[in-house]
Amino acid sequence: MGTLIQHRAPIMEALNEYKAARVVPFDVPGHKRGRGNPALADFLGEKALSFDVNSMKPLDNLCHPVSVIREAEQLAAEAFGAKHAFFMVNGTTSAVQAMVMTACKAGEKIIMPRNVHRSAINALILSGAVPVYVNPGVNSKLGIPLGMSVDDVKQAILENPDAKAILINNPTYYGICSNLQAITDLAHEHDMLVLVDEAHGTHFYFGEDLPASAMSVGADMASVSMHKSGGSLTQSSFLLINNEIGEGYTRQIINLTQTTSGSYLLLSSLDISRRNLALHGKETFRKVTEMAQYTRDEINKIDGYYAFSKELIDGDTVYDYDVTKLSVHTIDIGLAGVEVYDILRDEYDIQIEFGDLANLLAYISVGDRQLDLERLVAALGEIKRRYSRDKSNLFDHEYIKPIIAETPQTAFYASKKTLPIAESAGHVASEFVMAYPPGIPILAPGERITEEIVAYIDYCKEKGCFLTGTEDSRIEFINVLKEEVEA
Repeated sequence: MGTLIQHRAPIMEALNEYKAARVVPFDVPGHKRGRGNPALADFLGEKALSFDVNSMKPLDNLCHPVSVIREAEQLAAEAFGAKHAFFMVNGTTSAVQAMVMTACKAGEKIIMPRNVHRSAINALILSGAVPVYVNPGVNSKLGIPLGMSVDDVKQAILENPDAKAILINNPTYYGICSNLQAITDLAHEHDMLVLVDEAHGTHFYFGEDLPASAMSVGADMASVSMHKSGGSLTQSSFLLINNEIGEGYTRQIINLTQTTSGSYLLLSSLDISRRNLALHGKETFRKVTEMAQYTRDEINKIDGYYAFSKELIDGDTVYDYDVTKLSVHTIDIGLAGVEVYDILRDEYDIQIEFGDLANLLAYISVGDRQLDLERLVAALGEIKRRYSRDKSNLFDHEYIKPIIAETPQTAFYASKKTLPIAESAGHVASEFVMAYPPGIPILAPGERITEEIVAYIDYCKEKGCFLTGTEDSRIEFINVLKEEVEA
């Protein structure tokens, strides 16, 4: 197969043929192409609902694809340079969980950075795999976690030679990349699988002069959020496998948690978006890179903001940087990133991807217009003039090294009691606390709560971060282990 075959979109083609056949539907979904729910048809459009159909022979079955979905998977694998690609309709969360559960059984170790997305720690709760955390590097000026040092990974391997796999975030939400090639080679030398959470790295496969992709360095598995930079519908992703990873076993693992009613809206969006990237990806991401750089340069002309980029590269914990990311440090104008995020939305009708305690991230895509970029820059300049203040009392870091007392699974299912978060220091958490986005836990099950963590959570609330994870929807109480583990 070659570029010519990438013009195909088998799932879309099969849906068009099915619609043209004017089949009378006596199957689910019950809205019957929208006729049974006119309000929904008016809202989403009749055309969209006409493609919201059930699995059947002409359209294949996501759980056991043998025809059009299988062909679409093969095209995706070719486009990404993988041995096989699985269509995921439960989001990249399910792809990350499938990677971990394919690589590790209950009680087996997996090496990973602690600044993983909650989906990876959820996978440990589901599978019973045991984490060996590698603390990421930290840029104390920017208040962000970085990538993993190769030496730290090497040390973790030497101390845990029985680990089955290594999970790598590449890139991080902020665009930071680890030395993917070196870590992959190191893991393979010790017979460990390499799993890459590439949620924010779809474009690495198709752009030019961008950081290395997981498949290009020989990683074994990668989860790819096509709905982020790849252009597909929200909740649609790919799981890529390489090397000796078994396709059949991986599909069995996926089918443990993925729906048996795969949405053809999501599946066709993956199929069409893969075709678009395979045919036009280089041009698309060249434009995105140019737009991001233009905006970065303009923001850096405003004293007090710092839109960072490749100057952070140090050959180790910042091995490379994704220049399509527009990450902006805001502390020097006296505002937390989340405060600027809220002002942009509430007063300027500009929705940013996320803001944390020191930075904000604007997601740039080919769908943006020059006028939009200029509007963002102008708004940031005006916010500085209107709202800037003394920065001396702002929190100065983002990453707190965890104290591990129990495995996530043991802690999550243990007997527990509920305490006010303000009184929980010294206890072991049985649930998460995290700001979303980005969904990286401040506290995960099995970690000891400290006064520093309690203060950090309070500060996040004060600055307006959207906190999630606890049973208590107000994030005022937290479940902790009834029987404490000695520190």
